[in-house]
Amino acid sequence: MSEPGGQTTAGATSSKETRSPAAQLLSGLRWGRLEEPLGFIKVLEWLFAIFAFGACGSFSAETGATVKCNDDPKETTALTVQFGYPFRLYKVPFDMPDCAPGSTDKRTLHLMGDFSAPAEFFVTLGVFSFLYTMAALALYLRFHSLYKENKKLPFTDFCVTVSFTFFWLVAFSAWGKGLSDVKGATRPSSLIASMSVCQLKTAVCNAGATPSMGLANISVLFGFVNFILWAGNCWFVFKETPWHAKATNKESSAEQGAVDKQ
Repeated sequence: MSEPGGQTTAGATSSKETRSPAAQLLSGLRWGRLEEPLGFIKVLEWLFAIFAFGACGSFSAETGATVKCNDDPKETTALTVQFGYPFRLYKVPFDMPDCAPGSTDKRTLHLMGDFSAPAEFFVTLGVFSFLYTMAALALYLRFHSLYKENKKLPFTDFCVTVSFTFFWLVAFSAWGKGLSDVKGATRPSSLIASMSVCQLKTAVCNAGATPSMGLANISVLFGFVNFILWAGNCWFVFKETPWHAKATNKESSAEQGAVDKQ
């Protein structure tokens, strides 16, 4: 009579043993933590970090102009110049027609400016934010009891959150200014102004393709959203630190003392 029960117990034990490590890890995650502000905001930070560095790092566009030579052979040349992240424009070449009588030679020029510093800082910060939020989410969901018991973890989390808040403020502000400079350096009128042949009477130059900067503008917006998320999360992380617990205990003691006096 005890055989069926023994077989059931053995089957349950064997099924537990055959579970993969990934399944065991996922089964230990407490998904309900994501409904709390501490976990939910971390998910938003993770998503918007991807959006920020993805929009900036994958950006590319093109500008252009047309150059019509007045002397023979009176050729019209359409210039198309492609540029993108990391916005080292001084390394982006294009060919300018010489427009000398009877000549079809071209000179190699480059766009002007180097705006890689704010762009690379913005993307790097996005990548580090993505990695940190992943690690923090793993800690919240899988080892939340350790996060509650070890007082150093909330304190470290609070310091890191404050640091990321400051860095996102710097990053989106610097990249916003850098993007404005990129727009000025890549508009067709700037391209025409950089070509000496367009300043002479040997050619007529007209504006060509205007760069589409929509994705770059969105990256700045994502940077601002990241700053807001990290700044707002400072309060919820602070509530987990010993500092907030001490302040709460003092208030409770003061209120209890006032009640006792009455």
